[in-house]
Amino acid sequence: MQRKTFLKGLIAAGALATVPLAAAAQQDPIIIGEINHYKRMAAFAEPYKMGIELAIEETNAAGGVMGRPLEFIFRDDQGEPGEAVKIAEELMTRDGAVMLTGTILSNVGLAISSFAGEKGYVYLASEPLADSLVWAAGNPYTFRLRASTFMQAAMLAEAAAKTDATRFATIAPNYAYGKDAVAAFKENLLKLKPDAEFVAEQWPALFKIDAGAEVQALERAKPDAIYNVTFGPDLAKFVRDGTDRGLFDGRDVYGLLSGEPEYLDPLGDEAPEGWTVTGFPWYDLEDGPDGAFVKAYQKRYDDYPRLGSIVGYMTVQSIVAALEKAGSTETEAIRAAFEGLEVDSAMGPITFREIDNQSTMGAYVGTTALEDGKGVMVDWEYKDGANYLPTDEEVRALRPAQ
Repeated sequence: MQRKTFLKGLIAAGALATVPLAAAAQQDPIIIGEINHYKRMAAFAEPYKMGIELAIEETNAAGGVMGRPLEFIFRDDQGEPGEAVKIAEELMTRDGAVMLTGTILSNVGLAISSFAGEKGYVYLASEPLADSLVWAAGNPYTFRLRASTFMQAAMLAEAAAKTDATRFATIAPNYAYGKDAVAAFKENLLKLKPDAEFVAEQWPALFKIDAGAEVQALERAKPDAIYNVTFGPDLAKFVRDGTDRGLFDGRDVYGLLSGEPEYLDPLGDEAPEGWTVTGFPWYDLEDGPDGAFVKAYQKRYDDYPRLGSIVGYMTVQSIVAALEKAGSTETEAIRAAFEGLEVDSAMGPITFREIDNQSTMGAYVGTTALEDGKGVMVDWEYKDGANYLPTDEEVRALRPAQ
């Protein structure tokens, strides 16, 4: 028995020796470096990761990319820009990543983007929403998947312009995303409703909101409508205090991100009714690529998807499409492939525009309501992001010369 086993080993070794080294190398995984705030923002980051893992499983089951398996290395930056940059360098130089992706917080995304532009690393910013990422601070190596603050704010401004409201107040976290979101809403609303005026602006520190004081300040301004950009625990506190003090009574409220399950679900029966919001009505998606995604996600995890889930899934779809178009894992080939890249995504066809590296991924816009003791979106519509982007001429004025 020992002799037979030994001979089989020799035969196997000889067979392996005849396999060309290049062919063996082809089976090495293609590694993507994924950086996110998995502990600090677990409610969004974990569903996002689950969406990524589902798409990786499907990709590898279908033969991988260019005959090689796809692999993500997930790293936690603790929500700190400096830590994120350190991790990005390690992923590219030590771990063999061919490109970077991820981040939720805009200040972290901007830090990685600047680093990627300096080093010449391709970075797909999956989630950070600050407009400056692809405009004022844009660079040839940074591409963004999600609909930006400008795009989603333009969708809400379009709805606001159809009402009789003229006096508007805003509340947003005091960092890049919040600043951009308010500026974009103002710009788009004033184009559509020149007589609109902004009577109050509140800028609470991120995740440190004094909701009672903010609500009182907004009430004193007597606005007709409120534009809200808070999210996460800040949103919960703002909704609770605003409801208790009657801030939302008789007023139109527009909520950026407020309809996303990550932020709406934790409110339970305290969820506001009648707000116009961007979000993700997964429970109504049955047909089309988004409906197919919802079914696949529920089958895989026995759980419902959040917005982060489909963003993660589309992140992998975008990377696979770029790699296949590039036919290479070389940085310059991947960068060139992302320019003008067309992707058949879980939200339908999207394109990464050559003018600014922004994708045309859209957003769902609807109205909040209470059903079975929890908040949902009703009367929603998917808005194509391509219809809410600045013109090429406007982008050239915003984006630095490359």
